[in-house]
Amino acid sequence: VQLQASGGGWVQAGGSLRLSCAASGGTFSSYAMGWFRQAPGKERAFVAGIHRGGGGTSYAGSVKGRFTISRDNDKNTVYLRMNSLKPEDTAVYYCAASKGSYAAPHHYEYWGQGTQVTVSS
Repeated sequence: VQLQASGGGWVQAGGSLRLSCAASGGTFSSYAMGWFRQAPGKERAFVAGIHRGGGGTSYAGSVKGRFTISRDNDKNTVYLRMNSLKPEDTAVYYCAASKGSYAAPHHYEYWGQGTQVTVSS
């Protein structure tokens, strides 16, 4: 499966963004989907994951209550709605696909190219 993320940009603290990730080349509904991020000088970290049917979600503690992951299996797309953004959310955001559990970061094996999110104070 190939993944193409979009929707990143610059926003002031407290603002919102919605990231999208379009999938192609596979049966989208057979994959759990997730979002990860990598800030400068830090390792890539799990942000959120969603069950292949959309029936379950998982979030990192730092984004819980502010970010919402969703998917549209008819459009082969996964989204990440980010509200109340903070400067520490600044990172390159990657979407990923997994044949395993949506809540297990080490299960993700297919990766998109990343989209930059910059939050200014």
